[in-house]
Parts: sequence; structure tokens; C-alpha cells
Amino acid sequence: MSKIMIGKIVRRLRIEQGFTQQGLAQKLGISASYLNLVEHDQRNVTASLLFKLTEVLKIDLAALSGTREREFEVALREVFTDPQLALGPVPDAEVQALAAAPNAAQAVLALYRALAGAREEGSEVTLPSGRKILLPTEEVRAFFHAHENHFPALEDVSETIGKTLDVAAVGPSHALAQRLRRQHGLVVSVQPLPGALRVFDATNQMLTLSEDLPRESRGFQMAFQLALLEARAQVDTIVERAELTTKDAAVLLRIGLLNYVAAALMMPYELFLSAARELRYDIEALSARFGVSYEQACHRLSSMQRAGTRGVPFFFLRVDPAGNVSKRFSAAGFPFMRYGGSCPRWVAHSAFATPGAIRVQVAQLSPTETFLCFARTVTGRPARWGDPPPVRAVTMGCDISHAKEIVYGDGIDLTAAAVGIGLSCRMCERQECRSRAFPPIAHRLALSPDTTSASPYRFKSMPGGGK
Repeated sequence: MSKIMIGKIVRRLRIEQGFTQQGLAQKLGISASYLNLVEHDQRNVTASLLFKLTEVLKIDLAALSGTREREFEVALREVFTDPQLALGPVPDAEVQALAAAPNAAQAVLALYRALAGAREEGSEVTLPSGRKILLPTEEVRAFFHAHENHFPALEDVSETIGKTLDVAAVGPSHALAQRLRRQHGLVVSVQPLPGALRVFDATNQMLTLSEDLPRESRGFQMAFQLALLEARAQVDTIVERAELTTKDAAVLLRIGLLNYVAAALMMPYELFLSAARELRYDIEALSARFGVSYEQACHRLSSMQRAGTRGVPFFFLRVDPAGNVSKRFSAAGFPFMRYGGSCPRWVAHSAFATPGAIRVQVAQLSPTETFLCFARTVTGRPARWGDPPPVRAVTMGCDISHAKEIVYGDGIDLTAAAVGIGLSCRMCERQECRSRAFPPIAHRLALSPDTTSASPYRFKSMPGGGK
């Protein structure tokens, strides 16, 4: 959004909570006519009124930030620029109005997902065996995204379990092994385990971990096993309420939630958040303090969204050199693309050029949207000699307003260092981009054999739509 239209957000929240305009105005101590002007974005909202709104509607300031509407807007633009739909340009005002109506926006996006599935079905995209390709990952990602990657019930059960662990005396890994042995009769062993990283043999009460696992991952796998044994009820409740459409999606969600509990056991919420603030979100320092991997620490930071004790709202992305996204969470409002690649100028991709080193970028999506981003590659072990090791880039970021809280913002001229990026080439309107792979769909090409441009594609705006 070019600017936050807070009035539409206030109106939506008022209607969702069953307030009349007169009733909400009385609780806010303002006139109904003034509230009417606010809802139509004809009056500015003062700081004091903002705080009253959060109290009366029982929300936090993030709910009034426009993040949800911005995410809908980005997703809708992606739908409307699909060349196979053959639509004309959809004006900004219409997209923004639809994004401010969440039920309608979700319906359009659901229809588009159904269309995408029908395309695959119609074009007979199948495995060699003849089995249809199913992608439940998107449904699970959407579920985590809708919950801002934060689950209070799982935080509560992990804290209850954590109080019984003697971490201070023997360290987290030994404490987990003791708990598994004393409470559940499990023997934990580390040995060669071809084709697997963890195997639980319930009959023989044996938990076997692969010797290929680094030490921090062995601790995480024991925490996962403990979550499987002691947090099953809480996890199953969340999975049942999610009402996912396939069994595969339900299994994926259950595993993801157990991983969440494992992370909370290894990195307890209050302790981890306190350390993060003390270390100014230095990921490597946090990893060393809690005995976890770089990626595990990043992932945990993306879940620090407890009401009243929120951490810096980060987005989290894991991508491989081919551009495949295997994980993504966004508490920072970064508008990830769902159906296409992202900008090649973004640090998420350039991180592969300097393996193991943290790269920092001030990424500017628009004049009103700038993010402090940092990325580093993580490398796994190959299955055998000669195989290429799995390499992925883990990218974190937050709104630029939090830069002073984070060590990676030190010594950077946040204005001069800004790098303009786009969501993807087909939706990006930046002229003269030398990294552009193809022109934006919403504009016409403006090419001439008499001029060779620095950018592969020059274009001109089309009347009636776009910026």
C-alpha cells in the first residue's frame, strides 16, 4: 500500500467485534461523526486515539499497521497479473478496496489456488508412477502464517516441561536425555543410521540418533522426541482445529508443531528473548549461548510474538540456490511471493556468493517500505563422498524502524545504503534494472532497435491501472 488506510482497518475491526459506530464512539470518548470521518480516512488518527482503539478493541498496535491488508494486496496483485487470466489492468483503488475486505480477498485467493490446482490436473502433471502431485506444504505454510508463527498453548506446555529439566546442572542435551530415560524409560544412542537422522523404536524403548547429526541437532532431536511424548495432546488439538484438507497436510502440520515445541524447549521464550535483547539479536552469539544452530536460532526469533512481550517482528526465509523456498514465516509484514521467484537483487540470493558469511542489506520495496535484511548460508553434510552438500540461505529481516535494536544495523547509513528491490520481475515497476529477467506484466514494452538499454527491457506505463 502506498500509505496505511487505517480507517478501513478500524471499520473492519469494529464490524468484526459487533460494535455499532455509535457504540464504539462512546467507548472511545469521541463523537460518532468524528469516528465516521476516521473510518473514511478523512481525519488523522492521533496517538492517544490509537491507544484507546487498542484498549477498546483488545488488539495491539500491529493490528492497526495495515500488515494484513498489505499482504492481501500483494497476493491479489499477483493473481490479477497472471497472464493466463487475460485480465486488463486492475486499478490500485480497486485492489486496495478488496484487500480491506478480508473475507472477499480470501475467497478470491482460494478460487485462484483452486484454479492453479485445476491447471495441474488439466495438464496431467503426474509422477512417472501415474500418481498426482500433491502440495500440502502451501496449506501448512498458510496456517503458520495466519498464526504469526506463534502458539501460546505450545509455549505453555514447553515451559511446564522445561521446569522439570535440570538444565542448569547438566546442560540442555544431558537434561533432555535424563528426562527421556527417567520418565519414559528411553535409552538414547548415537550410531550410524543410513537413510535417517532419528529413529524411535517404541517396542524396545530406544531412541537412535544418527552420528551425522551435529551436536546441536542431536539436542533438538531429543527435544522433538520429548515433545512427541509429552505435548501430543496440545499438538493434536491444534491440528484437529485446523481442519486441513488432506492427511498429508495434517501430518506436516503435526511435525511442524512438534518442531515448534522442541525449539521452545531448547530456547525458552522469556530467557531467549532476554538474551536476544541483551545481545542485540546477534544470531551467532545467541546460537553459542543456547547451544543451537544458526538456523534454529533464526527460526525461534521468528516466533517471538507473545502478547505483551513481543520481540522484534522478523520475517524468516530459507531458500536453496535454485530459488526453491522450503520455509517462510513473516511477522514483519514482508510480502513474500507465493507463486513465483523473488528479486535477484535481494540479499537472500546474493548470500550464496559468500558462503558462511552474514550479509546485510537495506532493502527498499517502495518509498514507504524498507527492511533491514541479513542472510547467511547454512551447509549440511552430503550423504556420501562426491555428493554436493545441501546449501541453503537463511534470510531474516524486519522493518527499518527496528534497525537501532539490531547489531546488523550498526555503522550503516540506512538512507544511503538502501537498495531498491521488487517482489518479482513481473510485478516490479523499477526502470533501468540490469537484473531484470522479464518485463512487468502490467506495462507495455518500449523497445527500439536504435537504442540498446542497460536494462534488458524498457517499458512504459499503461493507462488505467498500476502506479
